[in-house]
This record gives sequence, C-alpha cells and structure tokens, in this order.
Amino acid sequence: MNVNLEWYRVFYQVAKTGSLTRAAALLHITQPAVSHTLKQMEEQLGGSLFFRTSRGVQLTTEGEVLLGYIEQAFINVNMGEKAIAEMHNLDKGEIHIGASDTLCKYYLLPYLDRYRAEYPNIRIHVTNRTTPETIQLLKEGRIDFGIVSLPVMDKQVEVRESSAIQDCLVGGKGYSHLGNTIFTGEELEQYPILMLEKGASTRKYIDDYAAAHDMQIIPEIELGSIDLLLQFALRDFGLAFVIRDFVINELREGSLVEIPLAVPIPKRHVGVATLRGVPLSAASRSFLSLLPDHFSK
Repeated sequence: MNVNLEWYRVFYQVAKTGSLTRAAALLHITQPAVSHTLKQMEEQLGGSLFFRTSRGVQLTTEGEVLLGYIEQAFINVNMGEKAIAEMHNLDKGEIHIGASDTLCKYYLLPYLDRYRAEYPNIRIHVTNRTTPETIQLLKEGRIDFGIVSLPVMDKQVEVRESSAIQDCLVGGKGYSHLGNTIFTGEELEQYPILMLEKGASTRKYIDDYAAAHDMQIIPEIELGSIDLLLQFALRDFGLAFVIRDFVINELREGSLVEIPLAVPIPKRHVGVATLRGVPLSAASRSFLSLLPDHFSK
C-alpha cells in the first residue's frame, strides 16, 4: 500500500473541520486538490472515508477508525516538535560529561554551578574517569564530551584547548628549605618522590618530561588522585609533582612550597574532547559556551 503521508494531513483536516473548503484553506491548497487526495486515499484503502451531508462531509465507520489512529499520530508528532523546541530553548534535556576527579573538582565545578543556575531544568550527568578512560567513554557514545588533560592523540576525537595549566614540584613545610634550591635530575634522586599512578595523563606527561631531559624519576609512593598526593605532600612524605593552579591556596598560605626546577615543565592545557563528526546537542553547546575560548563555535 502506497499512501502519501501528506494525504493523512488532508484527511485529518477534513475530518476535524467537516468541510473540504475549510480544510483546503487551512492547508493552503485548492478544494479540487483536497477532493482528489481523498479519492486517492479511498482507492488505496479500499473503502469510503466520508459521505456528504447538507452541512459538508461526515466520517464513515471506516473513517472514524482511521481518524482515531491518525489523531494520535498527529498528537505524538506535535509532542515531539514541542520536546525538540524545549530542548533547543533549554527548557529540558540532559548532558553527559566525562572528567577526571582532579579536573572535575578544580576545573569543572565552577562551570557546573553557573550552568545549573542558568538552566535548572537540564539534567547533568558526570562520570569520573582518567583522561584515557574518558576518551574511551566518548568513543563508546556514553558521554557527550570530555574534559581532559592534553595532549590527546586520537583520530576519532576532536580536541580543543581551554585553560593552560602548569605542573610543578612541591613539598610540605618539612621541605621549605628547598624553596631556593634549583633542582636538577641529580637533586631529585636524593629525595622521596610522590607521583600519580601510571595510566593517568598527568603521570605520563611527567614521565615524558623526565625522559626528554634524561632524568630518572622513580617514585617512592604512587597514588590514585591529586587529592591524596597533596595530603601525603602536606605530611612531608616526599616531594610531589602537582598542577600549580590546583594548589595555589596551599602555596600562598605556606603549607606547601614550590621547588624550582632547572628545566621547568612545559605548560599544557585542559581540553574539551568531542567525537569527530558528531553534532552536539543544544544543551551541550550551551555548556561549552561557558568555558574559556568559546567551545560552542
């Protein structure tokens, strides 16, 4: 059976108005076109849908049955259009974000606060994973975008830079006397080193930095998060490689001291990772527009 979907729209308007003339006016077509469409439908469906009365047209029994289904279909279409409009107007919807514990706490949270205040009806889902795991979640379609530590190299993923971050070496008050000592690889070997576990992007970045400058950095303690790393450093368990931007309060108050390196660690960036070629929802675009460098572009 080959019934044009536009025929159903004609049928619906005739059924609701009871008049071919009024239906034609609402549909912006001619009355003969309406009559021709109904005739085609009746031929395709194998039965009469209307009969004429002195006041216009009235549904047959078959027409009443068809109208029940068509009416529900148009209700669903209208609801769908309304839902899409609400999503574009950010009256409803949801976003799924992936980020590491560190980036979630020190970078993402302020933007989440702003977004929730501006769009209270958008549901926010955050999944905490390392940067490599966040990229995998993105490729599996389980998140809309990821907040990641750069660099990230993956042909399926588009990455745009946001804020710059600076890694540094710090120690607790027990190591405050080292604040004026410029550390080379040899000095590093004389003290216990605290680092993140392998698999974290920050750990890889520090390992690559050390390898590029012929430094041998063997951590005495490896931990699963920056927060734990800070707690151990504050208790003088050793010197820790951390992101300066995330310990600025501790450095200002003197509970941590930065130890200068002979070869400073190059700056890197926080980035937003999206799946290449996949368009973002209106809710995601509106969130990314809050971030530095206007990721909504």
